[in-house]
Amino acid sequence: MTESSIDFLTRLESNARTYARNIPTVLSQGAGTEVVDIDGRRYLDCLACAGALPLGHNHPFVQQRVIQFLQSGQLQQALDIATPAKLHFVQELYEMLPPAFAKRAKIQFCGPTGADAAEAALKLFKTATKRRPIIVFQGAYHGMTHGTLGMMGNLAPKQEITGLPGEVHFLPYPYVYRSPFGAGTSPEETERLSLVCLENALSDPESGIGKPAMVLLEAIQGEGGCIPASAHWLRQVREITQRHDVPLVIDEIQAGVGRSGDLFAFQQADIVPDAILLSKAIGGGYPLSLLLYLDQYDQWKPGAHTGTFRGNQIALVSGAATLEFIRNEGLLDHVKVVGDQLRQGLLQLQNRYPCIGDVRGRGLMLGMEMVEPDGRVDALGHPQAAGAIAASLKRACLNEGLIIETGGRHGAVLRFLPPLVITSAQVDLVLERLDRALATQMVSSTRVTKGTRHAEVLA
Repeated sequence: MTESSIDFLTRLESNARTYARNIPTVLSQGAGTEVVDIDGRRYLDCLACAGALPLGHNHPFVQQRVIQFLQSGQLQQALDIATPAKLHFVQELYEMLPPAFAKRAKIQFCGPTGADAAEAALKLFKTATKRRPIIVFQGAYHGMTHGTLGMMGNLAPKQEITGLPGEVHFLPYPYVYRSPFGAGTSPEETERLSLVCLENALSDPESGIGKPAMVLLEAIQGEGGCIPASAHWLRQVREITQRHDVPLVIDEIQAGVGRSGDLFAFQQADIVPDAILLSKAIGGGYPLSLLLYLDQYDQWKPGAHTGTFRGNQIALVSGAATLEFIRNEGLLDHVKVVGDQLRQGLLQLQNRYPCIGDVRGRGLMLGMEMVEPDGRVDALGHPQAAGAIAASLKRACLNEGLIIETGGRHGAVLRFLPPLVITSAQVDLVLERLDRALATQMVSSTRVTKGTRHAEVLA
């Protein structure tokens, strides 16, 4: 019997592979929000390469710019040397940065992954402040390198790794649905207590935390479960860090470049951070990673952070084209409209299916948290997370022609990260397919429950 393509790859690929486990087919073509496998089956893509395809697959505007570049005779790789592609990208980016930040911002091109931007921030702010401690937040995800693992909330990827960087301190994030301060804590009180923890860590001479080199946070936690921070909380974090002379670094790697409905998720709070991390969507579908920071911190020496593929030339072209398209086509307004449509549809499904515990997020970065429908609670009094239901629902969605991923605590959050160009009609299709998958899931769960009870009676 001839070995299938999937079996061939599964036999040879690393055990660390991830998405390939959940999408056991060969995706051969894509256009916008739709992808097609080698058997001709079509899927709506609500993953978009973990948000790295802001305009979807093979967007003609970006594709045309890339083809023109490839045929132009320009340098295909250039380290960090100046090129026309680099010049144009920087001009486009700075035109769209918040003015108060842009007028003082320096840019560092990093290696092509978001983790390298986080590593660069670690090095820069330790150098500039001459301090070692770092404050991050529970649920954080800033990359999978050795250094960034030390700043990750998720314990599973860290369990087998020794020697992770020390002096990283985790504070509670304002996760309203599962308040770290226990069930029954209101959203306002959850935020207040989170801020009290930060204030105490920075002001108490016996907090055990030395003055940090930086506070690093996501305005919307991505891998942590699509958890949005409010504008009020972000403003207060900025006030506290500024008062204590601690740099505030905001990781916009997944939430940035329009996904929240603003160019950057922190902009709803009208604050000026000390630095911004960018990757994923900023390359318009090609690998690119940046660290932007206020000029007062530009204290590292030449060669302090290098890498062969800094400023990937193709990504500079596609990234500039993406920024231009977002600006000229008014895409941010579109994201707000279709994002609200998707959110409202998910809320309607929540009213019908008791396994949906929470719907949250902003723009086209939405999360749907699955819980055990029998009313069980965890040690803090919160509804019991249902990772098994989420995993089963993800498979059911794939069978319905919908690609979606999970994340969050216990893998119980279905995360919606479709291309920003998804149409209103496609949003309706996403909701229809999700509805069918949920109905299938509930029937399956009922059968399992009945079977279990029957077995208990026989025992």
